Order: sequence, then structure tokens, then C-alpha cells
Amino acid sequence: MATNEKSSFGLLRTKEIIAILDGDTRFGEMAFDDEHSVCIAMPYLSGPDLCGLSTIFGLPATYSWGGTNLSRWQYLDNLIDHCIKNNKCSDLLSYLFGKAQFSNVLSGLPAATIDSAYQQIISEVMQRINGLLYFGGHELVILNSEFYIKKIGAKVEVQAPKIKTIDREYIKSISSRAMQDVDQSNYDSAITKARTLLEETFCYVVEKKGDTPSSSGNMSDLYKQVKGHYNMHADSNTDRRINTLLSGLEKIVSAISEMRNKDSDAHGVGASRISIDEHHARLFVNAAVSMADFILSVEKKANQK
Repeated sequence: MATNEKSSFGLLRTKEIIAILDGDTRFGEMAFDDEHSVCIAMPYLSGPDLCGLSTIFGLPATYSWGGTNLSRWQYLDNLIDHCIKNNKCSDLLSYLFGKAQFSNVLSGLPAATIDSAYQQIISEVMQRINGLLYFGGHELVILNSEFYIKKIGAKVEVQAPKIKTIDREYIKSISSRAMQDVDQSNYDSAITKARTLLEETFCYVVEKKGDTPSSSGNMSDLYKQVKGHYNMHADSNTDRRINTLLSGLEKIVSAISEMRNKDSDAHGVGASRISIDEHHARLFVNAAVSMADFILSVEKKANQK
């Protein structure tokens, strides 16, 4: 994210927008041919729900039954403030907008209808939030599974992260957290962590060669830098099996990059959004972790010479 956009998440800290995010504001109902209908709104978050959510994101909060508690608006406002300070607002929004959070809202609908209903709800909610941001000249958008608040018409510049150290313990840590997301059906967050791990690993090994990682936001561009610096190009003088492996790695990077782009189009606003199942998310995470571990091994061998 561009540095000057980080503080823009503070624009979400209005009662009107928080009332949308915590499920207080409804935008009518969506009716289906089979007589089912669902409310067009974010899932309602109770006081205990918000305390649990705050704790997940590193802001311990408790709810006292029959005691004195903060208002639901205050709980969510405090959490957004905490996430702004800790650069976690995109993760928070990914969690809130994740399909798993709508399970109660969409339960009872035919399986073929659930995806389209979810997409329509998210589309409407995003438009309503952007309607509130419009007169201040900003909008909430999603790019490569990350949420941003940017000036209307401005291009989001995705900066390559500066990485000090990547090691196997770090890879294990990210893998564990991503798999926890999978277990909680928060597939968007799991995929975000897996993709970020690969990007960070690519940046790290490029920096180890004294080069500046590509800031294009395209992971394939980063991988091209890695291949160039570590002589990972397939050629006729290399064993056929190694060439096959390198070709497979190329496909992994391409699939991870392209799949996430298509899957995150305005968070379901576009008809091309891909439905992610648990086994897909697990494959995605495992592939990214294996790739990151391999690239780290390549770097260590090359730079120890």
C-alpha cells in the first residue's frame, strides 16, 4: 500500500459506516424465485461477537453480561483504531467481508444461489460505503485481495515490502496462521497470507543480491528478478528433470498470481469471481509455502559460495 493511504482507513470511523460494518444498517431484502429472501446487510455483530473479534486481532476485550459494557459502535471503532495503528485494517475488512461470516445469513438458500446472493450483498454494501466516502473524494477498493481507501480516480501503488529476514521459522509461522484461517473457513485471509509470504520471500532474495524488488505489484515481475539473479532459467545444458521442476515452479507462481486476481475482483462484484473451497485454499497455502521454502534454499546455497 502506498504510505499516504495507510491513514485513510480512519475515514471508516464514522457512525454511518460503522453502522454498516456491524450489521445495524440494512438495505432492504433480496428475494428469490423459490420464495427465499435474505436481508441486504453485513452480518449483525453483537457485543460478545465484537469482543471476540477484537481479541482475534490483538485487542483484548471482554463482555460482561448484566454489567457495564461499551456500545457496539465503540467496540468496533476501537478495533478499527487498533488495526490502523498496527497496519491490520485490510485483514480486518477481509475477515468482515469473508463469505464464512455470512453463513447464518445465507443458510437455507439453495447451493446454486449462495454465491450470487453473497456477491450481490457485498456489491451493495461496498457501493453504500463508497456513497458515504464519495463527497470526501475517496473510495474503498480491493486489489489483489487487499483493501485500500484511495482518492477517487487515483491509482493504487503497491509497494514491495521491505524484508529484513526470511527464514524457515518465519515460513512455518505464516503457514500455521494461514492454515488456522482455513480451519475457520476464512479462505480469503488464508490466501492473502500465502500470497504475501511468496512476495516477501521473492523480495528478500532479490535484496540479498543488492537489487531493488519490483514495485509493479505483479508477483510474476518479482519472480523474473529472482530467476535472473539465481540463474533459474531452464536451458539445454540442465538436466531434463530440473527443467521440468523449474517449469512447474513457473506455473505455481502464475496460478497463484492469476487466481487471486480473478478471485478478488471487487470482492465478488464481478461475475468472474472464482468460488474457493477448503481444499483449494489448502492447496494454495501448501503450494506457496513449498515454493517459498525452495526459493529460500536456492538463495542460501547461492549466497554461501
